[in-house]
Amino acid sequence: MALKEKLQSDLTQSMRDRDELRAGTIRMVLTAIKNEEVSGKEARQLSEAEVIRVLSREAKKRREAAEAYEQAGARDRADNEKAEGQIIATYLPEQLGESEIKDLISATIAETGANGPQQMGLVMKSIQPKIAGRADGGLVSSLVRAALSEGK
Repeated sequence: MALKEKLQSDLTQSMRDRDELRAGTIRMVLTAIKNEEVSGKEARQLSEAEVIRVLSREAKKRREAAEAYEQAGARDRADNEKAEGQIIATYLPEQLGESEIKDLISATIAETGANGPQQMGLVMKSIQPKIAGRADGGLVSSLVRAALSEGK
């Protein structure tokens, strides 16, 4: 079953179960997917990878909002954002650990022949498809930068 279809069926089930938080979160995610599908010059169906990218973006928004609410002292709103983020995370592929990311980075650097920080773009372009939806881009970027700086 495609991810988008699973979201649709889970939305229906959540509505039957009267789970308002889950239903609202899934509805929000499906809206983001639909907006992505109709953006641009013509409507199109998103691939699984593109749906995962939208889910990752939505999960990141929830993490950032929860952080902002915590800093502002709005604990209940932060908890709500965290709960939404956890629901979204159930649809994302399992996240890679830092050691797994470092192994992928080492392999990609060897594969591309990059040998300095000026070739970071080349490494990032090559590693993106391998980590799509499975790791935070900011973390990967900092680890690539560190690995290329060490390799000078």
